[in-house]
Amino acid sequence: MSSARIVLNPDAVIGAINPRIFGSFIEHLGRAVYGGIYEPGHPLADDRGFRRDVVALVKELGVSAIRYPGGNFVSGFRWEDSVGPREHRPRRLDLAWHSVETNEIGLHEFQDWLDLVGSELMLAVNLGTRGTAEALDLLEYANLDRGSTRSDQRAADGRPDPFDVRIWCLGNEMDGPWQLGHRSAEDYGKLAAQTARAMKAFDPDLELVACGSSSSAMPTFLEWERTVLRESYDAVDYISCHAYYENDGDLGSFLASGVDMDGFIRNVAAVADAVQAERGSDKRIDISFDEWNIWYNTRFENVDKIAGVDNWPVAPRLLEDVYSVADAVVFGSLLITLLSHADRVTSASLAQLVNVIAPIMTEPGGPAWRQTTFFPFAETSRHAGPVALDVSLTSDTYETERFGTVDVVTAVATYDQTSGSTAVFAVNRRIDGPTTLEIDVSALPGPVRADAVSLFDDDLDAANTAEDPERVRLRPTVPVSRTDDLIRIDLPAVSWTRVLLLPAGRG
Repeated sequence: MSSARIVLNPDAVIGAINPRIFGSFIEHLGRAVYGGIYEPGHPLADDRGFRRDVVALVKELGVSAIRYPGGNFVSGFRWEDSVGPREHRPRRLDLAWHSVETNEIGLHEFQDWLDLVGSELMLAVNLGTRGTAEALDLLEYANLDRGSTRSDQRAADGRPDPFDVRIWCLGNEMDGPWQLGHRSAEDYGKLAAQTARAMKAFDPDLELVACGSSSSAMPTFLEWERTVLRESYDAVDYISCHAYYENDGDLGSFLASGVDMDGFIRNVAAVADAVQAERGSDKRIDISFDEWNIWYNTRFENVDKIAGVDNWPVAPRLLEDVYSVADAVVFGSLLITLLSHADRVTSASLAQLVNVIAPIMTEPGGPAWRQTTFFPFAETSRHAGPVALDVSLTSDTYETERFGTVDVVTAVATYDQTSGSTAVFAVNRRIDGPTTLEIDVSALPGPVRADAVSLFDDDLDAANTAEDPERVRLRPTVPVSRTDDLIRIDLPAVSWTRVLLLPAGRG
């Protein structure tokens, strides 16, 4: 049996955990909006057409902020289409996903839905086919209290009070040739800087996200970040990262995907710090990892992509990946990686939320259910404390084709000084057997008791579906042995585990 060891020390703080790290993403893509969050006529729809079963699951998931409305969609989006009386809103072609957008759900309706689920709006502006003037118009419409044409228009459209959006994305994946309005790093950096300075002339306290690389595999990776930040450093607050992973048949490397994400974060932070040093600035740029997930993009490109000049469906089934146990374990490891960089990653968006590469699935007129990836996110958002801890991990290793030698176990911990509780999140990447995890709790105040649950299955391809929505679920994991200062837990093969350590006297 392989082994790993972590040491818990409340003083070994990585950084405070910004609640926005538990964000998500809804794009006008496939059935994310229409047939996902919104389905008038469904037995569980409220009087505005929002599915109450989906609302309940989103609240259970614990999503703090939601990035909207894209994504690739935003680079062709005219925000004016999404406000005003529904009967006057135009139907538009969405060139990003080869679909028709009806604009039945727009800014006001989406904010109504956010109010139901209790999440913050993270709004993206179109810097693909539009620019600074349109971004300022949207900002004025959304955030000005009264006294201008745009703010008065918002009030007439049914919302007297401002939306007061605090965090904004300056376009989406502008490094990608697939993006409408794709630009060079220099051209985008200048446009992002111009737009950011204009937006902060309206409100200097806005938080603005510049587009970083859409993948660490992009040929312009890091040089893109360097150029964009040299143009925009003083005007923006974040640089974005996007990363998706899929199992191409090399399970060992797939399980180690968090190693790639870790390197992505470290490299982007290093470039940002280098630009900071060049400029002699006191300001630090943080990372918004505002798209991350498991996505079988190869399947989409080869099978599901829509084409044809006369083929423009409304809300087609797109990117409806069914997630396995192995997918969920890797997903959990990515979340561990984000928490391990809580000092720098202060915003993140799971892409996406409903039906489209999502933890929540629905059927028209039918049920909604939790995918396997739902469980690591919900448990982590529920139990993570205010600060992330460096756990001084030591672990047996294994060899991968893609990443070389990697740890069998990856883990992070969080701590809540007020309650005295500590949460440990761990993944066992070993394929052929369990790994014993030793947790040294000697530095924690007073004796503790442990509660643990794991996600695992003998069938790594097991998944939750409409026909069997509870095939995969969390299972209790009993500590194998313990002394006052050492807890030992056998982590099942290919598993994600949450260990909650509570003061012994707490109920």
